This record gives sequence, structure tokens and C-alpha cells, in this order.
Amino acid sequence: MAIELLDHSHARAYRQLMLEAYALHPEAFVSTIAQREKLPLSWWESQLDDELSALFGAFVDSRLAGIIGLAFEPWEDARHKATLFGLYVPQVFRGQGLGEHLVQAVLSLAEQEPEIKVIQLTVSANSPAALALYKRCRFEQSGLEDCAIRVGEAYYDRVHMRRLVNVEDT
Repeated sequence: MAIELLDHSHARAYRQLMLEAYALHPEAFVSTIAQREKLPLSWWESQLDDELSALFGAFVDSRLAGIIGLAFEPWEDARHKATLFGLYVPQVFRGQGLGEHLVQAVLSLAEQEPEIKVIQLTVSANSPAALALYKRCRFEQSGLEDCAIRVGEAYYDRVHMRRLVNVEDT
């Protein structure tokens, strides 16, 4: 397994993996497969070339086997925060530690940016594996948003989590 920063050359594989995630786990994303599958490849390329985010991929035998992103704040008063987003590992690759390696890649990147003090994320409350992963990576719950996502007639809660970085222990 190798963890790499993704660029526009990975756009097709990134699109395919994200469309799979939207289809299999609609409760985990605010975007839907219906919205995203219509977008041209150039849109996906632009996501991988965005100056305000970094996307990492886990590769197994040259195949994109997992993804994660870190978004940076453009506003001066919020630049101390970054948002972890879009973690997805297909079922066939789960249980091999890819998710944890991807989270660690994001944490390492954040730690290289001294201005960043907080990494935040939201995760579906009905995803015990993802919650356990984030807790292992020392994220702590900072809130709960009831009925945050609606899929059909079902509503799903989201857990807000955060982790401090680049701060001295007191």
C-alpha cells in the first residue's frame, strides 16, 4: 500500500470511487450520486487541483483503494481550522488499515502547517466503524446534529468531531 497526494491525472479513478461511495452510503454525504454523476471529468480534475484542499489516495497494486481530503479555510479569521472530508474505503479493502493510514496522512499534512490548530470533521452517527477510527486517531466529539442528512424519508444524525494539532500540551 502507498499513500499519495492525488492530482488531475487521478480524476477518473477518483470519480469512480466517489460515485461508488455516494451510491452505497448516501447517508454519509450531502452530495448525491444523481448530482455528481452528471458532472464532466473536468470538474473532478478541478477538485484535485484546488489550492484550498488536498486529496490523498491509498493505492494497492496501483489501484486507488481509498481516498480522503483536507480542506483549508480561505478566511483569515478561520485559517486555524481545516476540515477532514470524504474518507472512503471500498468494502473489499476494509480491515487492512487503509482508513487509518489515510487519516494519518491528513494529520501529517496539517502538522506541517503551523497556523492550523484544529482539524474538524463530521461523520454519520450510524457509522460505528468510522467513529471508532476517528476516536483511535484522537478525534473527540464536539457536537451532534440531529436529522442532518435526509435520504428519501429517512433522517440521519451527524457527529461533529475535532482534534487539536500544533498546540503544546498543557
